[in-house]
Amino acid sequence: MRQGSGILIFLLAAAQLVLPGGSFAQQLKVEGTRKIVVQAQSVYPAVARKMHMSGTVRLLVTVAPKGNVVHTEELGGSPVFVQAALVAVSKAKWEPATEATKEIVEIKFQPGTD
Repeated sequence: MRQGSGILIFLLAAAQLVLPGGSFAQQLKVEGTRKIVVQAQSVYPAVARKMHMSGTVRLLVTVAPKGNVVHTEELGGSPVFVQAALVAVSKAKWEPATEATKEIVEIKFQPGTD
């Protein structure tokens, strides 16, 4: 199982280098006290695109007072989409606050229609 996970992570990392083709949607939902002010579009993994896969990833995100992401933790979801979700969330920016907060982020990936 460990070797399979390593291969999957490699494939996902390689997929980040490929620009998505066709129509693929990602929906981001945040459960928390702060709003996102800058949201990065996630890259739909190539392997998922080819197989027209859909899935959801839930992350626990620690956001610094200035609004930048300082830590992310996977809470669950489709392994095929985890790396794409982590990359997108790490580029997001939240509104400023007086202290660091933890936000739950859910990203839904689904193929659209071409």
